[in-house]
Amino acid sequence: MKKKFSTHWKGSKQPRKQRKYVANAPLHLRKKFVSINLSKELRKKQGKRNIVARKGDKVKVFNGKFKGKTGKILSINLKTSKIIVEEINVKKMDGSKASVKMHPSNLQIIELSDARAKKKTEVTKNEKPKEEHVVQTNTKHLEEVKKKEIKVKENKKSEDKK
Repeated sequence: MKKKFSTHWKGSKQPRKQRKYVANAPLHLRKKFVSINLSKELRKKQGKRNIVARKGDKVKVFNGKFKGKTGKILSINLKTSKIIVEEINVKKMDGSKASVKMHPSNLQIIELSDARAKKKTEVTKNEKPKEEHVVQTNTKHLEEVKKKEIKVKENKKSEDKK
């Protein structure tokens, strides 16, 4: 087994190789490991089943001691693939509170962060003019084709007269 991370890794049945892949993955790939599934309403809107977690997203806990609680994502640790959710704390022996680090598979996104929602609306605004542009170019193309057909018909008529 090679020591360095390889992007060409296809997969393995051996758990040790699977763990090694996750442990040695670079940060730009670790981001994908922190994806969370979406609620049914968001699935219809986004057209996806899961999305990479972002700070500010509102999530619901599905498994464990805090099942049913909701809160916003405060931070994401890509190194350990853990997420800290607001208002989910444990009381320590000395009386202080500590935030609980949750695994993304135990969470579900209920509401997207404001920044993400704004970005989505900007994308849809930008897409509309592109579609109109495509329609205009298609109509221009159709007009040119019709003109050529008319010229061909005129040429045929003039040849028939001769």
